[in-house]
Amino acid sequence: MTEESIRVLIADDHPIVRQGLELVVNTQPDMKLVGQATNGNEALRLFEELQPDVVVIDLKMPDENGLFAIEQIRKFDSKTPILVLTSFSDDEMVISAIQLGANGVMSKDSPPEQLLKAIRDVVEGQSPLHPLVAQRLMSRIRQSDALEPKDMLTDRELDVMKCLAQGLSNKEIALKLTISTRTVTTHIRNILDKLELENRTQA
Repeated sequence: MTEESIRVLIADDHPIVRQGLELVVNTQPDMKLVGQATNGNEALRLFEELQPDVVVIDLKMPDENGLFAIEQIRKFDSKTPILVLTSFSDDEMVISAIQLGANGVMSKDSPPEQLLKAIRDVVEGQSPLHPLVAQRLMSRIRQSDALEPKDMLTDRELDVMKCLAQGLSNKEIALKLTISTRTVTTHIRNILDKLELENRTQA
């Protein structure tokens, strides 16, 4: 190993996956496996103890999952790259991982050379995404852009929205819909949040 070796911490609850990663990483002259975690809590502890150059982490693990570890790591370290290694069984978890600060996402089925390249890429500041992840993210973005207000709001929020369009006050809306003014205020706040608006006039 050279002094410039990339120090890798891996976190996965499956022994076979960890052994495979260990074998792949330790055959590289520019990489060194410094730790193995089996759950989110252990990943966080080893990260703090070992200060690796990169974390390769699964999302679904017992005793706190990968999302927990990513979130906790990012609370006090915004720079160390995190590469998610997943089976893509849960799109929401993958998207959440990216939102929490993961730098890249690769499939557990990726060939060793692709995984190694992804590790080097995140260390160099790039954001490698498995083609399937990129495809699903694009699909989610398109779906999000296609949403109309009626798709985002509940039936009751739509009722309140119609009253707002008529220029009714909160008290008048409450009387018309037979709900409390406090409930009207809550609905209006939710409408503004969902539509990313600042006030009822914009709504």
